[in-house]
Amino acid sequence: MNDHRIAVLLGDGMADYAIDSLGGKTPLEAARTPNMDFLARSGFLGLAKTVPDGLAPGSDTANISVFGYDPREVYTGRAPLEALNMGIEMGPRDVAFRCNLVTIDDDGVLVDFSANHIETEFAHLVIRELASALGTKSLEFHPGVSYRHILIWRDYPYDEPADTTPPHDIQGQAADGHLPRGPGAETLNRLMQDSMRVIRSSPVIAGAASRYHGRPVSAWLWGAGRKPAMPSLKERFGLSGYTISAVDLIHGIGRAVGLSPLRVEGATGYLDTNYRGKADALLSAMERSNFVFLHVESPDESGHEGNLEHKLRAIEDFDAMVVGTVMEGMRRYDDYTLLVMPDHPTPVSLRTHTADPVPFCVYSPGGLTVRGYRPESISGFNETSAASTGLYVGEAHRLMGIITRKSF
Repeated sequence: MNDHRIAVLLGDGMADYAIDSLGGKTPLEAARTPNMDFLARSGFLGLAKTVPDGLAPGSDTANISVFGYDPREVYTGRAPLEALNMGIEMGPRDVAFRCNLVTIDDDGVLVDFSANHIETEFAHLVIRELASALGTKSLEFHPGVSYRHILIWRDYPYDEPADTTPPHDIQGQAADGHLPRGPGAETLNRLMQDSMRVIRSSPVIAGAASRYHGRPVSAWLWGAGRKPAMPSLKERFGLSGYTISAVDLIHGIGRAVGLSPLRVEGATGYLDTNYRGKADALLSAMERSNFVFLHVESPDESGHEGNLEHKLRAIEDFDAMVVGTVMEGMRRYDDYTLLVMPDHPTPVSLRTHTADPVPFCVYSPGGLTVRGYRPESISGFNETSAASTGLYVGEAHRLMGIITRKSF
């Protein structure tokens, strides 16, 4: 095994825009982040473009870039990556769709893409009811975590998947204006409409609802794609190891590139996630591997909620319990690199993703060379400081090759 160990610490959606109530600072500038600030001043801080021009800014395309792959070459859709981690077999003609449980109000407005962060147990009950009422030999409902589930359309009869809209992009908007379009849309729209009827009329769901805070109203289908095929990180960079995350997407990308998922008790994908448990799992995994990708979802969820207080808290918890713990634990190794970054911005003012470049920091006490670097104006790990250093990576998928070779 390569003695050089690499840990990626990714705070999903941490980047943002300047906010008036923070005195013109971004959440990264305003939050207390002493550990990331130390890495920024002691390592190399810059900006990276994670979403290539022409692609939608999503956690799928952006994280594929951070893993070291050009999404323009390997991306087939979000749902098949999640299906891969869920152990769902897909044939060459099958198409996977992400199936969110969402809340739509009486006026037809999509008010919550997560059905109030529906509990997984309740969500599984809902998905079972949908599968019983609406599933067929060719249309399969598969339960996932919280509001995130999968529909598989076996032997999809069209060359291209339908054009769909992520529900987190349209919170507060009329759902009817964003329904699936194109090939297969008639079937998908019928399923979504019928799901509302099933959820509303099921005595099983009604009987269980009082025990949970989630309030699902409809299934929402999006993120379609066919089974991915990607070369392994071992083949490309000599890296082997693990993914740590609460969401199937990250584990699915990891499986596609030859990594194994590590499950952490209490990893929820929200503010109450087990940050320290994730960091401890990374340090344990480093004893038997040379690469771990640790992902924290909570800053992104807070951005989608438009909740600045939650986003600041998520960033500070990520810094204290993930970055700080990993920094301390990695000192046992002579040769290691930490890459700390968001995948994309999720501005609280927009409540959805953007494709703006994001700050990244590379810290490698074993040595790293960066030409033309200007560290004089670094105040900490944030967008403004990152822009000031002159270090810019226009294609973020090149970062993995850069840090494995230790030279920009």
